[in-house]
Amino acid sequence: MSLIPHILAGDSKLLLPSWKSLHDIPVDEVRRAPADWQPSPWQTTLAHDTIICGPSTYRRGRLCTLKMSPATDGWNFQRTDLTGQPLIPVAPNSIRSANRSLVLHSGGQANYFRMTEHIIALRYGLGLDNLRLTSDSFDPPLFDNGSLPLVKAVQQAGIEPLPGSPRQFLAVQEPVAIVNPKGGFLLLEPPPDGDKRLTFDVAVDFPTAIGKQRIQFDLHPDVFAYGAAARTNCSATDWLLLRTLGVFSSEYRHIGYTDRNILVAGKHAYRNQPALLHDGKSLEAVWHRACLDLIAALSLLSQGWLCGKVTSYKAGHALDAQFVTLLTQQRLLVAVK
Repeated sequence: MSLIPHILAGDSKLLLPSWKSLHDIPVDEVRRAPADWQPSPWQTTLAHDTIICGPSTYRRGRLCTLKMSPATDGWNFQRTDLTGQPLIPVAPNSIRSANRSLVLHSGGQANYFRMTEHIIALRYGLGLDNLRLTSDSFDPPLFDNGSLPLVKAVQQAGIEPLPGSPRQFLAVQEPVAIVNPKGGFLLLEPPPDGDKRLTFDVAVDFPTAIGKQRIQFDLHPDVFAYGAAARTNCSATDWLLLRTLGVFSSEYRHIGYTDRNILVAGKHAYRNQPALLHDGKSLEAVWHRACLDLIAALSLLSQGWLCGKVTSYKAGHALDAQFVTLLTQQRLLVAVK
């Protein structure tokens, strides 16, 4: 590490050994944007309404409907099954919980939306600045291929620019990092002069068949669409507990996970068919971590469009949420031209 970053939270002594551990992991896959590509200077929105229906994530056996509509006031959720409740803005101050997923809320206690990350990742991932989301449930549809059906729905509806509404690009002025007690970290570095792209170096390390995986990529719609097909993963032990003792838990009793829509990893082998193979190795877990966890959290930065380089090692929802919250609270992001 050539330059010691400013530590936003956590023990700075853990960062250097974790940095070395990250760089001991070979890079499994690299995906870059075209050399001359830069993000659009204009804000965008959806060209037309689009509606997606699918099995409920947390209410097995039921269907839920998600409608995506054009907007000009950022990203907001609206629960159609509740009355008299405000919109739920997609922003750091809307975070209610970030333990197992990103739960956003606003207004009354019942006005919340769970597992938002699988939806809001589309903001940065596809370059979609403004969107109104209406749902008849507190949870999103659950698919057998990650969030790819949502990506296709947006692509079919179309994305159009909003002339006269310039996109504000934001960056840190110096490297900043956050570290958790287990050595997981996030590092954000400033971009090169004139470069408004967002690039990633993401690694995971699981004590299961997933093992160590590392990818590097530029955030580009085509790259995101590839990674968005990655499913949530769990260990075989967690899967067994979910299917047995989970029936005694009100939180997990009705969860809609099956061996088709979640990747189950045993100690030495996967218990179902993994996806996103590259050179014979499944990178589904690290692509899910990058696209549908990390990019989703960064998409909460509603005041503008982040640029620079993000490095993630053994991080998760809680660290992601704390990171974007501190970036906002400490006003560490400045406009770049």
